[in-house]
Amino acid sequence: MAGRCVLVTGGFGALGAAVGRAFAKAGDRVALIDLAQPPPDAVADAFVAGADLTDPTAAQRAFERARAGLGGADVLVNAAGGFRFEPVASDPGVWTLLHRINLLTALHMSRAAAPGLSDGGAIVNVGAAASARAGAGMGAYAASKAAVARLTEALAAELEGRIRVNAVLPLTMDTPQNRADMPSADPAGWTSTAAVADVIVFLASDGARAINGALVPVTQPAA
Repeated sequence: MAGRCVLVTGGFGALGAAVGRAFAKAGDRVALIDLAQPPPDAVADAFVAGADLTDPTAAQRAFERARAGLGGADVLVNAAGGFRFEPVASDPGVWTLLHRINLLTALHMSRAAAPGLSDGGAIVNVGAAASARAGAGMGAYAASKAAVARLTEALAAELEGRIRVNAVLPLTMDTPQNRADMPSADPAGWTSTAAVADVIVFLASDGARAINGALVPVTQPAA
């Protein structure tokens, strides 16, 4: 698959940046898309900053800008998203927030990209292992990621034969933000962003050409 054009949303975050590096290492051209501005150390072939992917029109513009910057589009990785720990009896607005940043970003970018991705292309979504069963304080997050799983399955069925659609379901990832949010937790059992990125690269590769509609757990601690 080397030399393909890969678009990564949430590209300036810890996971998105790791995904971009992994595809670049494989010989692909990478466009990083994010709402934020690129950090000084960001490396890619194209950048799309200030993209509010919760808005379908903005998502369409972001896709078109990224495709133009790369000269094509073969793979979309929906890594944009976020996490909040919030009991059900607390702030109900968190449910709307996580629905928007976890589900709608993936939905709008997938809708924008699907007609423009090359035949044989791939979409890889980022779900969560927590979507299978929500613990205390995880209801809003798990619900939004469960919706990403259902989106993945529906898209896989609708685009079958032209574009493959799969998702990774990681455990808690070892990121600076997660360490700050959960200072009492032991990150030794968390999954590295590099390990998750490697699985995403595989799902977009020719080696995974027979895999469509899969929700792939990425749950082992890995450096």
